[in-house]
Amino acid sequence: MTTAENQLRREIIETARALQSTGLTHGTSGNVSARCNNGMLITPSGVPYEDLEVEKIVFMDLEGGYYGDFLPSSEWRMHLDIYRTYEAAEAVVHCHSPRATALSTHNRGIPAFHYMVAVAGGDEIKCADYATFGTKALSDAMIAALEDRRACLLAHHGQIAYGPSLNKAFGSQVKWKHWLINIFLRWFWENLRLFLQPR
Repeated sequence: MTTAENQLRREIIETARALQSTGLTHGTSGNVSARCNNGMLITPSGVPYEDLEVEKIVFMDLEGGYYGDFLPSSEWRMHLDIYRTYEAAEAVVHCHSPRATALSTHNRGIPAFHYMVAVAGGDEIKCADYATFGTKALSDAMIAALEDRRACLLAHHGQIAYGPSLNKAFGSQVKWKHWLINIFLRWFWENLRLFLQPR
């Protein structure tokens, strides 16, 4: 393991723990990855964030093969498909923040009600159609919802974002979206009748 890879593994651990400390996820839910050596490094399945160590971070190649003693996160397919689809993606963060998850149960994205929506790369933040977690169907729905954006909601599930670094994926995409959703939910309740109309 090179020094650079070791450092990247540590950054993944720090980012995963930040998800928990900021209240963006609970328990072992959520996952973090970073592009590395023609593949990716990703958090393992079922390991509490406080128990993560550099050796437990899983390397996967771009064909979906994994190496080491730990299974990759059950959501590895979404991460892998982002790296395959977007060359600019260097890191991916997925979590189930309470407000994003609540909003995603309405199967609607976030419209351009605030200029910060554009930070995700488009004029709205889309919501991917529902599919069972860990499946190709969910990953396909996510890629369709991203559509040259850097973040989207996942129906009845949570949120996912990518960026040019772990700091950007977490800070600029996940954390700001948590703030944006707080504002949007206030707007949502004030305009509830609009959302109760058939799509």
